[in-house]
Amino acid sequence: MDNKNNIGVLMACPISTYLEQGLEKSFKVFKLWHFKDKNQFINSHKDSIQAVVGSSVAGADAELIESLPELEIVATYSVGLDKIDLAKCKERGIRVANTPDVLTNDVADLAIGLILAVLRRICESDRYVRSGKWKKGDYKLSTKFTGKSVGILGMGRIGTAVAKRAEAFNCTISYTSRNEKSTLTYKYYPNIIDLASNCQILVVACSLTEETRRIVNRQVIDALGPRGVLINIGRGLLVDEPELVSALIEGRLGGAGLDVFEHEPEVPEELFGLENVVLLPHVASATVETRKAMADLVVGNLQAHFEKKPLLTPVVDNFVLKNLQP
Repeated sequence: MDNKNNIGVLMACPISTYLEQGLEKSFKVFKLWHFKDKNQFINSHKDSIQAVVGSSVAGADAELIESLPELEIVATYSVGLDKIDLAKCKERGIRVANTPDVLTNDVADLAIGLILAVLRRICESDRYVRSGKWKKGDYKLSTKFTGKSVGILGMGRIGTAVAKRAEAFNCTISYTSRNEKSTLTYKYYPNIIDLASNCQILVVACSLTEETRRIVNRQVIDALGPRGVLINIGRGLLVDEPELVSALIEGRLGGAGLDVFEHEPEVPEELFGLENVVLLPHVASATVETRKAMADLVVGNLQAHFEKKPLLTPVVDNFVLKNLQP
């Protein structure tokens, strides 16, 4: 890329220093959060920006896409695409790339970690020891994980990885997904109510779309029941959060392990006092190794695009072919 310094890349939100440094080596980087008047900034630089880099926090909505006439590609530092208006990208012939695969194992690992933390009361036990209460008596009993029935909502890369790990604990696996997977031997349920009614632990691992928004509602939570545990490593909006909070407070749900929330970083304060809930700050993919790999993929996809090569991990790739010709 001989003219790399002339290619404008807009970062929609702070992500990582490593990614920023990687982008700055190859492109002219604009950091949207540095500008108080974002509309004025975009009006002044709209003809210079050819790429947008986003994440699970912020991406490229229809308004931003419309304001950037020279936009050619959106690369997101995430697997999820809910912060990108894919329809608008397709309409405009804008390519879209995400960071799948490299974070699958970390997210699946954390799902199992949340299950163990909730059932075995790991966080609560830690606080018990630190507070000095152990000297007054042994801690209360917890619940075993081995042999439990695990239902998975969304049997994609991450859901499949969670299932394989749960198998190692001799768990019975079932799932629901857009389609039944002919390559899997796990029990398939055509809807989430049946799935929740037939498992003790429900892992939410599907993508956030208009169809899946708040798919885990009161009916699903009640089907899971007072001994059931909900694990969410997908997106906060996949769960009806007020219904989840009330179910936990009222004892209609046995416990929850949550890495994501509806209005991050805001978390319902009612959850803070519940010992059967484990709360994490959206860190399922947050390991040094994986975040580096994700950043490398973002930079690699942008470099591939501007070098007129196939994207490494394409989501939308209907870019006008004439623009890719030498």
